[in-house]
Amino acid sequence: TILSAAVVGIEAYPVQVEADICDGLPQFCMVGDLSPEVREAADRVRTALRNVRIVFPPKRVTVNLSPAHIRKEGTGFDLPVAAALLAALGILPEEAVRDVLIVGEIGLNGKVRPVSGVLQMVMLARELGLKRCLVPKENAKEGAVIREVMVVGLEKLEELLLCLLDSAACERMAETPEEWQESPRVYGEDFCEISGQETVRRAAEIAAAGMHNFLMIGTPGAGKTMIARRMPTILPELALEESLEISRVYSACGLLTGKKGLVGVRPFRAPHHTVSANALTGGGRKVKPGEISLATRGVLFLDELPEFSRNALEVLRQPLEEGQVTISRTSGTYVFPAHFQLVAAMNPCKCGYYPDRKRCQCLPGEISQYLHRISRPLLDRIDICTETSRIEYRELTEDAENESSASIRIRVEAAQKIQMERYRGNGWQFNSQLPSSALREFCPLGIREAQLMETAYEKMELSVRAYHKIIKVARTIADLEGAEQICREHLLEAIGYRALDQKFWGR
Repeated sequence: TILSAAVVGIEAYPVQVEADICDGLPQFCMVGDLSPEVREAADRVRTALRNVRIVFPPKRVTVNLSPAHIRKEGTGFDLPVAAALLAALGILPEEAVRDVLIVGEIGLNGKVRPVSGVLQMVMLARELGLKRCLVPKENAKEGAVIREVMVVGLEKLEELLLCLLDSAACERMAETPEEWQESPRVYGEDFCEISGQETVRRAAEIAAAGMHNFLMIGTPGAGKTMIARRMPTILPELALEESLEISRVYSACGLLTGKKGLVGVRPFRAPHHTVSANALTGGGRKVKPGEISLATRGVLFLDELPEFSRNALEVLRQPLEEGQVTISRTSGTYVFPAHFQLVAAMNPCKCGYYPDRKRCQCLPGEISQYLHRISRPLLDRIDICTETSRIEYRELTEDAENESSASIRIRVEAAQKIQMERYRGNGWQFNSQLPSSALREFCPLGIREAQLMETAYEKMELSVRAYHKIIKVARTIADLEGAEQICREHLLEAIGYRALDQKFWGR
């Protein structure tokens, strides 16, 4: 019996690989709710053993992968099946395969190939109290992040025998874990490259400080995409816990192979507007995370927002509120993280020049139809909405020195530190995560401020959600200034970020 693991969604579950070899009609039978690629392991393993000069007798072979109620998919069971057969043949002693987790794909020539989900499997080994994991060499770095477990990277089938028979050789082959570095990362883009757009730059800073959802509306070529792509550069560096959360998602999708052990920078995902709802949330025949989860602890950028399908936009609503994606299938329910910041950009009409009627040729009905591709419930979940104006020639050519991402990030980090201290022990990190039930406690308003919000609520016909969003944004503006209380000026600026609702959507 060999211990291996299966990844279902982003969680790993233990799988026992049992092999029995006995006299009888020569046959290789594999059982245990297996997908076709797992069943094909019989031919891959048998051929690989022959090609590394291990004689396989003509006997009846039965391999069972238990528990049977978990569907086994992928090619990661090749290596544990080979180890189980070698133990059943007596080539490996029973004590050699005890307390070790094995996973990997085998080529016909005996080469060990990478698989997905190794980080989760090594974390499972730690939970089970195991001290060794044998994985493909290309997956060894991500597995070695878990320091409590010795991770050995294998390149060929012969090394499996060497590791299990010689403990000293196994230790020499073990992957050296890399130290987690919190030093500043070097980005290829910077806010200093953006000329003009002071209002939008200010809105981007507020959005980053409170991890608020952010929408930019403006003419083509005004710099919306440039600003969005630079949002990760003003977010604080990743903490180890955040990096582990991101890396688990990327490992399940097979995106860590051959790279460093952990994801070291905040993700920036920018799916094309033709993306389907399933590609955003995740799913498929073998359920995997989608773009929403791949952007967790980072930025999900949706350019040309009205061009996305209605279904794709509407699936964002639940993750934006709950911070997770729940996918229900007949095989079970899968939960993926979705702690992302939504940054979106759009033109005000098809041609992009409304409300400049000298340049815009769209009919009023066409403009309304274009704008109302975005539903009111989705707009209510966007905290900050700002307009990007056409850059003047003077702003484009003058030698003025624009503020860098590094200097903006210092203020953002200071504001986020205030928020983390304020919400310590409550389960929240940022103002954007604050539930409405806690607004009275953490965002109290004075008499003048309450009167201002009452006027704004009535005149702007705000929804309850939009009303709460304004208060949360005002709290972030106050944190950027180091203010204890939300003042009238903070609320006025926050209200201004919802004024475009009336200008473009008639509210």
